[in-house]
Amino acid sequence: MVVVAVILILLVLIGFLGVFVIKSLAAPKKLDGINKLIKQQKFTQAQKAAKSLIAKDPRDYHAHYYLGKAYLADRKNELALMEFKTVANNALFDAQLPEAEFRKQLSQLYLKFNQLDEALKEFLLLTKLEPTNAENFYQCAKIYEQQSNAETALGFYQKAIKFNKKHVKAWAGMGMILFRAKQFNEAKKAIDYALRLSPETYSTFYYLGKIQKENKDYPAAVKSFEKACRDPEFKQRALLERGSCYMMAGATDNAQLEFEKAVKAGKDEKSQESLYARYFLASCYEKNRKIDKAIEQWQIIAKINRNFRDVSAKLSEYKDLQSNDSLKEFLTSSNAEFVEICKKASLAGFSMAAQTAEETKWGCQIIATEVKKDDWMNVRKQLFLLNFYRVTDPIEDAEVRRTLDLAKSKNCAKAYACTSSEFTSSAMRFAENRPIELVSREKLEAILAKAGI
Repeated sequence: MVVVAVILILLVLIGFLGVFVIKSLAAPKKLDGINKLIKQQKFTQAQKAAKSLIAKDPRDYHAHYYLGKAYLADRKNELALMEFKTVANNALFDAQLPEAEFRKQLSQLYLKFNQLDEALKEFLLLTKLEPTNAENFYQCAKIYEQQSNAETALGFYQKAIKFNKKHVKAWAGMGMILFRAKQFNEAKKAIDYALRLSPETYSTFYYLGKIQKENKDYPAAVKSFEKACRDPEFKQRALLERGSCYMMAGATDNAQLEFEKAVKAGKDEKSQESLYARYFLASCYEKNRKIDKAIEQWQIIAKINRNFRDVSAKLSEYKDLQSNDSLKEFLTSSNAEFVEICKKASLAGFSMAAQTAEETKWGCQIIATEVKKDDWMNVRKQLFLLNFYRVTDPIEDAEVRRTLDLAKSKNCAKAYACTSSEFTSSAMRFAENRPIELVSREKLEAILAKAGI
């Protein structure tokens, strides 16, 4: 009986062992089957197969890994990241789950979601797993640079170059850091060497353009950024830089075109690049007095990030436009129409009849005489200077001083400065007890309404 019992126990143990062996042999085949489905782009089937394995064993981290791979191939990045995080926190790596390959995929997912700290952890692990792979050191350098840790970034760029002396992007990145550190000769050498290594690596032209822009060589910078646009990763940033070059050169119309392209080139509406593209585009619209279009861009930005730069202040500043047609006309009319509006405002608000009226870059300048009931008398009339500013920035004391000096040079008895914005406190102090009257936005609105604008 004892012998029979022992034999039965052995048979049971052999049975369990057999089941375990069969499962162990079957598991890789099932995983290979999922991998095959992914390669055949049958992503839904691959996901179902992986989920079936997980349903049987939630701790099957190989299945979690392949489910993540299926999601990744199917562009379901959020779901892929969830599965990969589960694997990272629990799995033991082996031939079916190679650690280096896995961490490369996970690091790229973290980058997609702008989780730089997590991405950096993965790349640092990769430098240990693959200590001579220059790309891992380069990726660490990029993240450190984004985090404003230039010294550490420079060290990692140098390590990338140590393991691959022809790593073009590492040379370019190092050149940009050296430039910011004001090591101009070394920076130029690094960028030039990167271009010699590969003139077709268009991202290098982005860094060259940044250096040229800092040196205020805007024509050369615009050409370099144009070449950088050929790299999809740098296209939006390069368009932003081209636009800013045009803005600095005073070519607002050209800047507007570049920022419009930058908005269209954006793949993520919430990215900093996309928000800045809209912000600078709104600035161009504002300068060109296309206020409705500027407001539209500010509103889009505010929906994503209400605290982005001065967007809330801009929307508050122009909130009256929707209900105040006279102010809207003042701000958005053509130059010729604007001059006529200013003439009417001079007459209605100050009883001044324009003798001359000319357009200026900031608005309109009028030399006028006072309209009186006794105009029939043959008396020499006094002259008055009226400046109308349709600008967004507060008027500084320097401009008030210039206006007063101009009034004196033209023998004007008094000057008026009227603005759609406000005056700085120093400007108001300067105007006290001087023959100049400051008319800010609120009072100007009343004058425009009185003039029937």
